[in-house]
Amino acid sequence: MTIQECYAQLQGDYEDVLARLRTDRLVQKFMLKFLDDPSYDALCAAMAAHDREEAFRAAHTIKGVCQNLSFTRLYASSAALCDALRECWSDDAEPLAQTVAEDYRRTVDAIRQFREGQE
Repeated sequence: MTIQECYAQLQGDYEDVLARLRTDRLVQKFMLKFLDDPSYDALCAAMAAHDREEAFRAAHTIKGVCQNLSFTRLYASSAALCDALRECWSDDAEPLAQTVAEDYRRTVDAIRQFREGQE
């Protein structure tokens, strides 16, 4: 799998991230580092504990990383969750967190497939 195919699978914008990071090597480096980011685990723990502030912080971090890496689909769902948690625990928070979970799984599955093809 190529980086471009990986981005297509995770529904990201490869051209956008390449314009930002300038080389495939940097795109690959930061894309693979995403697998080690603890923000998603922090989001899951905060959602389970009903800790709005921590859930917002984790969702906001995911949103920022996804914006920088042009992970378009996960960016959109994490941004919606951020909005739902910004001021209070919105009724939409739980279903939006589920969407983030699905998008996160799609993203990490694509990146892992890419990584396995590089080994």
